[in-house]
Amino acid sequence: TSAVTCVGFLPDGKQIVSGSDDYSVRVWNASTGAYLQQFDDHTDWVTSAEFSYDGKQIVSGSHDKSVRVWDASTSAQLQQCDGHTDWVRSVGFLPDGKQIVSGSDDQSVRVWDASSGAQLHQLDGHTHSVASVRFSPDGKQIVSGSWDNSLGLQQFDGHTDWVASVGFSPDGKEIVSCSYDRTVRVWNASSGAQLQQFDSHTDWVTSVVFSPDGKQIVSSSYDRSVRVWNASTGAHLQQFDGHTDWVLSVGFSPDGKQIVSGSYDKFVRVWHAPTGAQLQ
Repeated sequence: TSAVTCVGFLPDGKQIVSGSDDYSVRVWNASTGAYLQQFDDHTDWVTSAEFSYDGKQIVSGSHDKSVRVWDASTSAQLQQCDGHTDWVRSVGFLPDGKQIVSGSDDQSVRVWDASSGAQLHQLDGHTHSVASVRFSPDGKQIVSGSWDNSLGLQQFDGHTDWVASVGFSPDGKEIVSCSYDRTVRVWNASSGAQLQQFDSHTDWVTSVVFSPDGKQIVSSSYDRSVRVWNASTGAHLQQFDGHTDWVLSVGFSPDGKQIVSGSYDKFVRVWHAPTGAQLQ
């Protein structure tokens, strides 16, 4: 009933999770668009939500400053991780599901025990809001993107405005980022060298993610478009138009054949990645 701030597929591709400014987390049937479940305990905007890798749990972050863990099948809240002193902007599971990472407007990155909710680590260093966090595929590293224009892990210099979203390639060797400077950039994860820059968006870029095979990148923007890029050459492959307001989040299905997007227009849309056709 309000802006859709985050979207993502279940690891088997059969369901989609979304979070919204209406304080809810919702789960949908990816093939039919049918609404399946709703999680309602947050008391402010939900900014980030994703399934665990086994699909049994969902983690969400909110402007209510909390990180919450849910049973994906029953909607029961399993844990609440409290400690952030400002809005939580981004959350994600460790690949084995045992830990959770979060980023906040309190300028910190925190790591939590998923089963107990206990805080394990706090990583300080950013000088502005942490907008995006992700574990590496092997779980040994965390990359963070901040409104201080930087990425945390290495020294990644290049963005000239707030970094909105970051993510690892499936092999962990590259990092993708996007920014309010309207660019998408690809970096060498070990050296910090910039490998690619994509410049076609005409407004702030809000979300980026690699395809499961690492060959493509999808991005969303305030220019209301979803775009697909060749990760190695930077070629612009597809543009999906249909949203009538800012697009805030995107994600690939596990088989790479579909893309999900969420927008300020209150809609979750599913697209056929090779053709750009809207499926849901």
